[in-house]
Amino acid sequence: MKRQVSQKKRRFASFKKFQKKLMKNLIKQDSIQEEWYNKLIEDLKRLEFTGIVLTKWNIGKRIVKDELKFDKPQYGSKTIENLARDLNTSKREIWRCIQFYKKCHDVTQLKSKSWHFIANHLLPEPEKEKKQTPAPPKGKYNVIYADPPWQYDVDLSRGRTRSPENNYPVMDLQAIKDFGEKVKEISCDDCVLFMWIPAPKLNWMNEVLDAWGFEYKTNLIWDKVKPNMEHYSSVRHEILIIAGKGNCSPLCDGKTIQSIDSVQSIEKSSRHSEKPREFVEIIEKLYPNQRYIELFARNKEVRKGWTYWGNESKNK
Repeated sequence: MKRQVSQKKRRFASFKKFQKKLMKNLIKQDSIQEEWYNKLIEDLKRLEFTGIVLTKWNIGKRIVKDELKFDKPQYGSKTIENLARDLNTSKREIWRCIQFYKKCHDVTQLKSKSWHFIANHLLPEPEKEKKQTPAPPKGKYNVIYADPPWQYDVDLSRGRTRSPENNYPVMDLQAIKDFGEKVKEISCDDCVLFMWIPAPKLNWMNEVLDAWGFEYKTNLIWDKVKPNMEHYSSVRHEILIIAGKGNCSPLCDGKTIQSIDSVQSIEKSSRHSEKPREFVEIIEKLYPNQRYIELFARNKEVRKGWTYWGNESKNK
């Protein structure tokens, strides 16, 4: 009996020793993992500070140095908008860099902060530029090309350049339908409408066409080549609705009609919502020598025979 008790004690002591050694190894392993991870975080924070935060601060510093030269004729009347476009970024991002430099002269205080934290918590929201709505278009037109600023119900990209609200004033369904009164005033009895609509807003199409006085005919697809972020999938296309009223058939020959592919693969530009000029050329092929108007225009070029209307149109 005493021998059995002694054996149990030895086994128990051996187990306790094993358990102690195991715990020691686990603690050591946890310590190694914690040390490795903390070093990784430290290195990444240093890289973000030197590679991103300092860069944003220096961009702001450099712009502020020449800030007074903007919008002055002797320097070419350049604006922040020009700067953003030529740097392939947004006016919002340029604004943030400027505010970052103005607000924080000692950037070393923010070594532990990410650019995301600085931009969203330390910098104020930019004041939205108030753009004067141009006078309603006048005259009568038999070809209307429109790119309404559709409002999205959900914004998956707050603070990013791809969000429409960060690039121009948007319109909800009722506002776009109400705009139909202006469209009716400028459209001839025989008229064709080319209207851009994003895939998530197809459910608005019929209501808008009814309010504008047009009937759906067909559509063209713009394949943007590169994918875009959307709500349910990565979308790389946009839809150009063709609608009409009265006699709105194409005015070109059948060979020209058949030469136009319904899917146009054209890589998108860096400017938000900018549409390829190739679609304007298609419109002119289908309806040559007509009275054309582009609504909600953001045009960079002026084409002969066209009238432009919109907040961002420089050629009205």
